[in-house]
Amino acid sequence: MNFLRNMSVGTKLWAGVATIILALLATVISAGLRSARMTEQSERILTELSDKTALAVEWAGVTETTTTRVQASTLSSDPAITALYKDLIPAGSARISELQKALDAMPKTEAEVAALARIAELRTAVLSSLGKATKLKAAEDYAGAAHEITTNFNGAVTPYLNAVQDFGRMQNRILQEAQAAQAKERVTSITIAATQVGLLILGIAVGAFFLIRNIRQPLNETMAFAERMADGDLTATLNNDRGDEFGAMTRALGTMRDRLVSVVADVKRGTENITVAAKEISTGNNDLSSRTEQTASNLQQTAASMEQMSGAIKQSADSARVANQLADVAGQSAQKGGEVVNQVVSTMEEINQASRKINDIIGVIDGIAFQTNILALNAAVEAARAGEQGRGFAVVAGEVRSLAQRSAQAAKEIKGLIGASVDKVTVGTELVSQAGQTMSEIVENVVRVRDIIGEIASASGEQADGVNQINAAVSNLDQMTQQNAALVEESAAAASSMNDQAARLAEVVRIFRLDGSAASNGIAARPAGERHPRREPQLAPAPVAAPQAPAAAAVARPVAAAKPAVAAKPAAAPKAAAPAAGKPLPAAAKAPASDEVGEWESF
Repeated sequence: MNFLRNMSVGTKLWAGVATIILALLATVISAGLRSARMTEQSERILTELSDKTALAVEWAGVTETTTTRVQASTLSSDPAITALYKDLIPAGSARISELQKALDAMPKTEAEVAALARIAELRTAVLSSLGKATKLKAAEDYAGAAHEITTNFNGAVTPYLNAVQDFGRMQNRILQEAQAAQAKERVTSITIAATQVGLLILGIAVGAFFLIRNIRQPLNETMAFAERMADGDLTATLNNDRGDEFGAMTRALGTMRDRLVSVVADVKRGTENITVAAKEISTGNNDLSSRTEQTASNLQQTAASMEQMSGAIKQSADSARVANQLADVAGQSAQKGGEVVNQVVSTMEEINQASRKINDIIGVIDGIAFQTNILALNAAVEAARAGEQGRGFAVVAGEVRSLAQRSAQAAKEIKGLIGASVDKVTVGTELVSQAGQTMSEIVENVVRVRDIIGEIASASGEQADGVNQINAAVSNLDQMTQQNAALVEESAAAASSMNDQAARLAEVVRIFRLDGSAASNGIAARPAGERHPRREPQLAPAPVAAPQAPAAAAVARPVAAAKPAVAAKPAAAPKAAAPAAGKPLPAAAKAPASDEVGEWESF
């Protein structure tokens, strides 16, 4: 079972599931195939036997009926009876032959072959006796025919009918035996399937036992290792030669133990640094206090200047909003003016088209007057030719000609006036079109001015919001500066309690048992005499950068009383101490010692 130690848990589980599925499929498929084979065989056998039984029963019935008809026809001297059975007897005999051929064509056992041969032999005797009786009757020897029927025919028919009936009973018996065999086969199939299922369940149970044992054993070892670690025994080891997830887990736990040993050794060495760090923190707090007071004064002056700037920007924003409203009104008026000009242009165009139509109508009138003048002239010529009789007609023609000339003159004058009017309307249309274009440009310019003023108003509003945010930020800075002052007091109190926390830290780490090599290697790697020269260059510029860290931390929490915070802060930030404990000494010197103590107390 060693191969299971190097197989992943997922592979083990999936392999077990796949094995179960394959076994189930094999069981189901084998049972299905066996059942299908049994069903097909049973249906085939039962169908054949049923067909044989039906044919045998029909054979017996037809034979008995035909025999009775032969006896009645032969023994009777009535021509009507003879005529009645004349066609029925040959039909019955033909049907018997068909049934016998059908049975011969089916698969048969030796007993069935022998029975059919016996039936055929007896039928031959019956047919021979029937042939003799038929010939005697045809020769009108009724007494001889009756004697043949009562003696030879009846003696041959009785065993023949018994043989046919015995064949039918044989088919029923064979059918019952086949049904019993099929039932026994079904019981055997169910027994085999149950045995396969039992073996499958047994195999699943055995596989589950080995799989659970293979999973439970490393878990128990890991639990024992974790309990020893919880008791502070860091000398515990784990067997990590497995290739599955448990092997990876044991190797990870071993790595965790090695790192924890290193951390504990570093913590033991770091307790000496905490005392020195507390003194340096106290010095830095004094410098931080003086810079915090100066920062608070500068922030107050900045806040006053920002308030004045905020008022000026707010007034500019209000003026820009008013100008934006006026620009909106002007834009709407310009748009309405543009719409009116467009309507005027459309109206002038319609007038121009109407003038052109009038000019065309005047041209038609002028043409009519011209034609009327010509017709009047022709009428005057014809009247002159008529002499006295056409004098009155000549007078009328003259008047019509005069009227046509005046109409033509009037049409010319109206045409001239209409032409001048059309020219003026055309000029007016062009002027109105130019005015419409100019009005459109004015509208576009007004819209641009309105958009620009809107952008100015929006920018002024954004500036006002920005100034308000700056005011809020300055207020927050002022508040943070005040909080920094409180934090300075808290830091001073924390520095005074750091020595006590260092003593408690040393007491806490004593519960861990380390092997001698780890403890001696850790102490020899960084002796206490080397810590001070490394830390002093990093702590020297601390007064310059110190105000930023408390200010950033003060944004997320309100100002608290100095005295209660002293007791809470040493154990408030375990996350900051965890990296410091495992890093080289300069990084550990920067982290607050109170965080390390709080972490090991919770551990």
